[in-house]
Amino acid sequence: MIHSNQLFKKKIYTFELLMSDLKFLFKNRSIIKKAMHNPKLGKKFMEKVMTVVTAVNGCVYCSWFHAKQAASTGISADEVKRLLQLQFKTDASDFELTALLYAQHYAETDRHPNPEMTEKFELVYGNETALHIFMMIRMIYFGNLTGNTFDAFISRLKGKKAENSNWFFETVFFILNIPFLLPILPLTRKYRSTENE
Repeated sequence: MIHSNQLFKKKIYTFELLMSDLKFLFKNRSIIKKAMHNPKLGKKFMEKVMTVVTAVNGCVYCSWFHAKQAASTGISADEVKRLLQLQFKTDASDFELTALLYAQHYAETDRHPNPEMTEKFELVYGNETALHIFMMIRMIYFGNLTGNTFDAFISRLKGKKAENSNWFFETVFFILNIPFLLPILPLTRKYRSTENE
């Protein structure tokens, strides 16, 4: 039996889940495009949503990338730090707060949010804007699990494998993502310093 301290504990992809997410994102690509141009949202707000989901899922690649993106939209370094620590309530506007809390809840429940939370979320933003925010959450979730699955292979080489993982799938996934994530690997050191894998 493998002890919990010998496991890579972040959420990762299985082949089936990856195919399901790719199918979902492809099927909804037109809605995602509309979400990116929704005037009620804006880049700053969406970066906050993505940073909160990333904070829950612990993807160091997304933490690095969205910290940079957030800064480019005018979010201060201190606020980014608080977002990554899930201490965003004092910085969030009334309009943002429900979405940030929902994004956190959605990630913490591993995509099984409480129906009452979803109903409140949709009531606050209306069907279209709520759907657009939801698509942003799903997109960053895809990014988070991509980064975590890449790291799961590296962790496996160090003797800590992810529970219920498949070495063949992880190996193929790692090889396919080397061009995208390996160059970023050294830049994520700051976000790895507080990890306790």
